[in-house]
Amino acid sequence: MSQINSQNILYYIDAILKYSNYGKAAKSLYISQPYLTQVIKRIEKQLDCQLINRSDLPYRLTEQGKIYYEFLTTSENQYAKLIHEISAAKNTDSQILKVGILPSLGTYLLPLLLPKFLELYPNCKIELSEDLPEKNEKYTLNGELDFWIGQNSRNISPILNSIVLGKNSYSAIIPRSSNLYQEGVATIKEGTLDIKSLLSQNLILTRKGSSIRSQIDQLLSVYKVSPKIVLESTEIYTIRKLAMNNLGVTFIPESLRVDSNPSQYNIYPLPVEELSLDFFIAYHSDRILSELDLIFINSFSIDDENSIVLGDCNESYF
Repeated sequence: MSQINSQNILYYIDAILKYSNYGKAAKSLYISQPYLTQVIKRIEKQLDCQLINRSDLPYRLTEQGKIYYEFLTTSENQYAKLIHEISAAKNTDSQILKVGILPSLGTYLLPLLLPKFLELYPNCKIELSEDLPEKNEKYTLNGELDFWIGQNSRNISPILNSIVLGKNSYSAIIPRSSNLYQEGVATIKEGTLDIKSLLSQNLILTRKGSSIRSQIDQLLSVYKVSPKIVLESTEIYTIRKLAMNNLGVTFIPESLRVDSNPSQYNIYPLPVEELSLDFFIAYHSDRILSELDLIFINSFSIDDENSIVLGDCNESYF
C-alpha cells in the first residue's frame, strides 16, 4: 500500500470515528460516501477482519482495527523521520554554522579544529563572532549564534546547554622584580609557593569580565588580599610580554607558550585546585541538534589526524 494511501486511510478512519456516520465522514473529506465505504471494505477484505465496530454508537475500532491503526500511525512516523533524515543529510554540507569565540582563544583552538572539519565538509560555511564572552553569550541566547566556545561554564546562563571538554591549568610568571623570584630557576616546583604571597605581588591582570580575571578575583577574596594591580589589559599576549620584561607577576594558561629564561623570570605552575578553568562549547537549550551540529561538537573531542584531545590542549580566555 502506498504512502499516500496510508495517509488517506488514517484520515478516513479518523473521520468515520469522529462522525459515526459514513455520509458525514465522506462529506468532511470531500469524497463520496460510496467511495469511502468501498475503501474500508476493500481493506477489511484484504486483512480478513472488521476494522470498525458499527453495531453501536459511537463507532469504535475493533481489536484488529486498533492493531491496523497503530501500524498506519507507526508507518507515518517512520516515513516522516525518513524524510527528515534525508533532508538533513542533503543539507549537511551547505549548512551555515555561526560560532562565537574570543579572539585569543580562537588563535590557538580554531587552527586545530577547523581545517580537519572543513576538509570533511567543504561546503559548510563557518561564520565567526570573535568577541568578548559576555557578548557571545548574549548572541547565543538571542539566537544570533549557533555555538559559543569559551571557558568557565559555571558562570554561563542556565538557558544554555554546555559540554565541558576538560580543565585548563595555569602558571604564574614571576619576574626578577618580585621578592619570590628564584635566581637561575626556570620552573619553580608546583605547590612550593604560598598562594597568598603570590597574590600580594605587583600584579598585571586581564580586565574584569574575562574568565581568568573572575577566577583571580575569587582567589583574592578567599585569601583576603587587597591586590596591587600595576596594569590591566584586554590582551593576554601583552600581559605575558610585560611580565617577562619585569613589570609584575601575571597568570597565563599552559597553552600560551613561555620560553624558559631563568635569568629574567621563573615559571610557577599553579595547583589545579587553586586556579583552573574548564573549556566548553555551549548552545541554546531550545536548539534541536542536527547531524552536522553533532559532528561539529564531536570534532572538539579529538583530532584524528593529530590525535589531539582538545580538552587537554588547555587553551584559555583571558
